[in-house]
Amino acid sequence: MIRLIASDIDGTLVRDGSHEINPEIFGVIRELHARGVQFAGASGRQWVSIEKLFAPVKEKIFYISDNGAYVGCHGRELFLNYFDRELAMEMVEDIRRQPGLEYMVSGPDVVYMDTRDRDFLDLLTYGYRFAMERVADVTAVTKPVIKMAVYSGAGDIRRKTARLREKYADRLHVMVSGDRWVDFVMPGVSKGWGIERLQEDLGISPEETMAFGDQQNDVDMLGKAYYSFAVGNAVPEAKSAARFLADTNVNDGVLKILKLLL
Repeated sequence: MIRLIASDIDGTLVRDGSHEINPEIFGVIRELHARGVQFAGASGRQWVSIEKLFAPVKEKIFYISDNGAYVGCHGRELFLNYFDRELAMEMVEDIRRQPGLEYMVSGPDVVYMDTRDRDFLDLLTYGYRFAMERVADVTAVTKPVIKMAVYSGAGDIRRKTARLREKYADRLHVMVSGDRWVDFVMPGVSKGWGIERLQEDLGISPEETMAFGDQQNDVDMLGKAYYSFAVGNAVPEAKSAARFLADTNVNDGVLKILKLLL
């Protein structure tokens, strides 16, 4: 019996950077919840963005946000993984030396930004619908940090961050997501780590778990679920890690599988 379902969001449930989701999924989540099946949105997004996307069922789901740095539910954080602040500020200085890259410093509830790039701000505001705090200089922020994220609006993120990823590979968990994002969290932190915490707290085994993903940062999560699905548009790494294949995100691949459970 399936007791826990976790799904990535961007590229898996919705188009990358979108806040539009097939509303039919809300009724399915309600019915699954009534049958004792828990649902978790697992994403590099912050929890605020996940909650807005799933607003009609926000009280019935879990959030695994910031690639596992935050695990919680409506009105309550369950687990937080803090980022070393000095390391975060060192990274900011390195990123600033690299042309064509934007960054954000993620706290538990808000992301801190000092960018002047309007397209980047619009993506976070109207696409992801993040809770943001614009500051003159993020290095002056003294509040807790849980994640660093680097963005390339022109794509080619692997090449543009090659030196950065190499420099911090032995001190941080580095996750590439698509062609535009790279996330940095503390070692051991991942969506898979978040799934394990929920499994332990809820008394749920991997054999009772289903997971969906499309990117490199979903691989660890897929490994925590026996019923692991890559969507049809997934990268090769995700397809290799999954036992099963679903339809693409734009064809509601996840929703089709969830409806089969009913």
